[in-house]
Amino acid sequence: MEEKSNVTLEKIQEAAMSEFLDKGFQGASLRQIVKNAGVTTGAFYGYFSSKEALFASIVEPHAAALMGRFMEAQTSFSELPEQEQPEHMGLESSQCVHWMLDYICDHREPVKLLLCKAEGTSYEHFVHNMVEVEVEYTLRYMDVLRRLGREVPELSQSLCHIIASGMFNGLFEIVVHDMPKEQALRDVEQFRTFYTGGWLKLMGG
Repeated sequence: MEEKSNVTLEKIQEAAMSEFLDKGFQGASLRQIVKNAGVTTGAFYGYFSSKEALFASIVEPHAAALMGRFMEAQTSFSELPEQEQPEHMGLESSQCVHWMLDYICDHREPVKLLLCKAEGTSYEHFVHNMVEVEVEYTLRYMDVLRRLGREVPELSQSLCHIIASGMFNGLFEIVVHDMPKEQALRDVEQFRTFYTGGWLKLMGG
């Protein structure tokens, strides 16, 4: 019975993935998902309370994985002794970006739902939330540099937000344009070089 239950669940999620990718969360038809899955509406509600609950069941593991790895990189860097932070700058973010790139390439469809098709759900601000965290930790790092005696000019929170937003949206172009992994690796490496150079210049480097 449990095996049959799992098969039904997978059918619903597969039909949902296709419908959400095609029409986005808001445009997706629950009736069409149920029809394409070959189940009754009653059977659907035995698994999910709503269309949003179904969407969440597909994207939540990937949202948690991406945000979790991102937060781990931020916190492990900020917990280093202040005098060690400058020499580690870029190492954590490089490892995190490469991990995210691998993850995105290995889970393209659900990540695309999360990043491009989530309007109208609690996930629609996922990238914005990452940007906010990035800005917070960037401002903290600039304070660390000042305490270490570096001459770091005052950069507004709004400027940091613009830069971080551009950075994340650039990284996630991999998903938007279904970029082959080899091309994504090459482009992201050069993209990071570009951003690193810009940050160093802004920070008085």
